Amino acid sequence: MNLNALPPPEAEAVFLTCCGSRAWARRMAEGRPYPDTAALVAAGDRIWGSLAPEDWREAFAAHPSIGGKFGEREGGGEDRFRRWSEEEQAGVASAEEALLADLAEANRSYAERFGYIFIVCATGKSAEEMLALLRSRLSNDSETELSVAAEEQQKITRLRLLKAES
Repeated sequence: MNLNALPPPEAEAVFLTCCGSRAWARRMAEGRPYPDTAALVAAGDRIWGSLAPEDWREAFAAHPSIGGKFGEREGGGEDRFRRWSEEEQAGVASAEEALLADLAEANRSYAERFGYIFIVCATGKSAEEMLALLRSRLSNDSETELSVAAEEQQKITRLRLLKAES
């Protein structure tokens, strides 16, 4: 897909499938053209780092919980977003019911503690690994955890930008 050639609203919709922050998607669309993939990813990182924590939380809210159901999202690109989320969370697809229940409980604890869902770049991780990461991050203070979650979102966004560009 040539992101540089898309009309602005379509480009913004594609960027929104890469990252659920509307401010990030808008600024990415406005920043075009990108001469190459490296410039695209660098712009994504730069813009992400300039956003406010509320923009980060908006991006987090666009994701399903680890091991959760893939429901409807606002905006365009739902099929692409759902497919990418399912691929990224493939490590939970074959998890036992007991492990899924443990994930659901840990997700609830995390959301109660921090006020947003647990974000992890799940690509290549097993359900057990994700549960261990979730449990270990529950001991973080709020400021540290927001920073860690933002870094994880940035990793997810980078991977999705590469998928969108191909």
